[in-house]
Amino acid sequence: MSNSFSKEERVAFEDLLEGFQDALVLSRNVSVYNTDQTMMERTNNVIWRPQPYIAVSYTGTDMTANFDDYTQLTVPATIGFQKSVPWIMSATELRDALQEQRLGDAARQKLASDINVAVLTVAGQQGTLVVKRPGAASGFDDVAVIEALMNEQGVPMEDRYLALSSRDYNGMASDLAKNTRSFGNEISDGALRRAFVGQIASFGTYKLDYAQRKAAAAGAGITINTTAAGGNYYVPKATSTSATGETSNVDNRFQTVTVNSTTSIAVGDAFTIANVNNWHMITKEDTGQPKTFRVSAVPSATTLVISPPLIPAQAGVDSTQQYANCKITSAAASANITFLNTTVGGMYLNCFWQRDAIELLPGRYAVPSDAGAAVMRASTDQGIELVMTKQYDINTMKTKYRLDTLFGVVCKQPEMAGVLLFG
Repeated sequence: MSNSFSKEERVAFEDLLEGFQDALVLSRNVSVYNTDQTMMERTNNVIWRPQPYIAVSYTGTDMTANFDDYTQLTVPATIGFQKSVPWIMSATELRDALQEQRLGDAARQKLASDINVAVLTVAGQQGTLVVKRPGAASGFDDVAVIEALMNEQGVPMEDRYLALSSRDYNGMASDLAKNTRSFGNEISDGALRRAFVGQIASFGTYKLDYAQRKAAAAGAGITINTTAAGGNYYVPKATSTSATGETSNVDNRFQTVTVNSTTSIAVGDAFTIANVNNWHMITKEDTGQPKTFRVSAVPSATTLVISPPLIPAQAGVDSTQQYANCKITSAAASANITFLNTTVGGMYLNCFWQRDAIELLPGRYAVPSDAGAAVMRASTDQGIELVMTKQYDINTMKTKYRLDTLFGVVCKQPEMAGVLLFG
């Protein structure tokens, strides 16, 4: 076949796949869910994934009045990232096999970066646990605060990860190099010679060269009604029924609330609400710490879409007994909203998460191998597929190449992920 790959190109593709897999640093630390690709095509690449159940226990032996239905919450996961790197090589350029390999390496590097950035973007935009530190990154204490926050939430203690901007990561390494300094000390030597932090306060840490930044919040004087009459309490539900009788799933990660004004509020802003405290998701104990929220959308002059929803326990409402996430210690008709991302000039979004909070969904292209183009495909250990195609144009003596991958990323549980802000 005129467009078939040569043996050298096939070997190069195998090397390229190996390098691609090695470069998937962040995506290796999230859960993976493999889907039926025929089903995904028929559902417009959307599948609803379950969130964890939270059980309710009672005291005593007689449970007659306590047999209740459990609400299964789900979130929509979409295989929506279609990334491709195309390039052309002339008949003269193909004389240099090294040039072809270098272009393939660049394509591999870019696609791996796209997947890592997608994971980071989802964690940074949808994670709702927010830790604000008053100064620059200094070391153990910064991460220990995250660890305490996750523990107080009831987040599983294993498989926790923290991705830091290069400047913040190096700030932590500097602290370790100084405070643990001794000859032959593995921690201090690694911090000094390689700016390496490694495992700290139960988190595996990673250094980023593409950390996102968040501008300072400009909203001021914003208030919200936290009384029961204010209509801002959220009741989780598995499905909703339209006026025509059709039933559909509900995404319980987000809630539309009414505030006095949305002037200067931006998507991604982080905030707390006066007298709204964090709860342990399982024991339902008040932690005494302010509950943090993120702005997901600003639909009007007086409404915000926030995450997570405001779910205090309400008597007689089973789903709020199960999924209550906050304690309102003193309800008010005009509770003050305090923004957390306030550093002038912006700040890095250093993302942290527990593995099960974020899910990667590998996709697959059905590229025909008998349509005039040569096709090679292979998958990583996670199931992420790379497809390389080649086609020669006799008119121009040029060969077209493209490297493609298809995948999705979803944050299943925003309250098991968040951002660390310095400054």
